[in-house]
Amino acid sequence: MASYWLLKTEPSTYSWDDLVTARRAPWDGVRNATALSHLRRMQPGDQALIYHTGKEKAIVGIATVVSAPYPDPKAGDPKLVVVELAAGRRLPAPVTLATIKADPRFADFGLVRIGRLSVVPVSAEQWRAILALAGG
Repeated sequence: MASYWLLKTEPSTYSWDDLVTARRAPWDGVRNATALSHLRRMQPGDQALIYHTGKEKAIVGIATVVSAPYPDPKAGDPKLVVVELAAGRRLPAPVTLATIKADPRFADFGLVRIGRLSVVPVSAEQWRAILALAGG
């Protein structure tokens, strides 16, 4: 059974559109131990929400994990891992952090509870709620 994740990125550094252009790319740059632990649990077929930080603060697209975690070839540290992502689809409407925080279904969501974490698990219920809020 596939798992669901949320991956945060600063769009001025790497945006949803960059992933769409690349079609497939490694998700790198994760340094936090908890976020790395989540990254190590990802498997091919898992689904990931792409969240833009900064001024946007919104979930904007869906990607698919297409590789098992492997050591980040750019890092030179085997503790740092990456997964490969394939761009899926842009959400019909972005789901903002303000919308998520205002919805009691997300009270225990990692995006709300641990705001600085760049990789967080998403429950199946939260996944469905986010897609509904996005209009599809």
